[in-house]
Amino acid sequence: MKIQVLGALRAEVNGESIVPTAGKPRQILSLLSLHPGRAVPVSTLMEELWGSEPPQSALTTLQTYILQLRRHLGTAMGPDSPHTAKEVLATRHGGYLMHIPAEGVDVHQYERLVAQGRAAGEVGDDVTAADRFRQALELWRGPALVDVRVGPVLEIEVLRLEESRLGTVEWRIDADLRLGRHSELIAELTELTARHPQHEGLHSQAMVALYRSGRQASALEVYRKLRIRLIEGLGVEPSPRVQRLHQAMLAVDPKLDVVAGPRRSSTFDLYAA
Repeated sequence: MKIQVLGALRAEVNGESIVPTAGKPRQILSLLSLHPGRAVPVSTLMEELWGSEPPQSALTTLQTYILQLRRHLGTAMGPDSPHTAKEVLATRHGGYLMHIPAEGVDVHQYERLVAQGRAAGEVGDDVTAADRFRQALELWRGPALVDVRVGPVLEIEVLRLEESRLGTVEWRIDADLRLGRHSELIAELTELTARHPQHEGLHSQAMVALYRSGRQASALEVYRKLRIRLIEGLGVEPSPRVQRLHQAMLAVDPKLDVVAGPRRSSTFDLYAA
């Protein structure tokens, strides 16, 4: 079985889709896919489908949805399968679980690659780090579960994944900056700062990329615009780290031209307190 949640929901067995068309069964499949081999309690599934006020028929309706998913599974698995649909989508300990290997779900491939990238960065292997982060990000085909109407449980999962994705982008850019790819990053960082107008980490990376590309004035302009947005939008000044980065650029601090150390997790750390 192959399942993809980093984008539109896809789930295939023997090349045949098992994704239902109805909304709530899609939510169940999505939630079970995010926790392969682990039982998801009935209470969690009911909260996802109906929030804090499930109808009296919720348990019976949930069981009907599970039967529908099993029918999709059984049809795709075929009569010669060594396992039954009930064994794959199993009832366990007051909940349900999908008996599939974690590597069959794209989010777990993504997390494995990110972990490899982090480990490589920790020992100063920025080439490998940048490559693993890039491979992880290539698994994304759009926003997570973009075609699933999510409830309160999946909403948290989607937010977590989107935050992880943005963090991975930052780590990959940091590795690329340490590898001297500053000029290549400017276009990407211009788009990212436009999409995330109050994100200090991305703005600090854009400042460094521009500065190292000989565009000091543009780097200072990025800071000026960020400061205006933070003051007008949130009533706060940029963080001390970003302010120190700004002052370093005004002073043409030679530290800005030095490749960051192997344990730097963010451009922020260039001027951490």
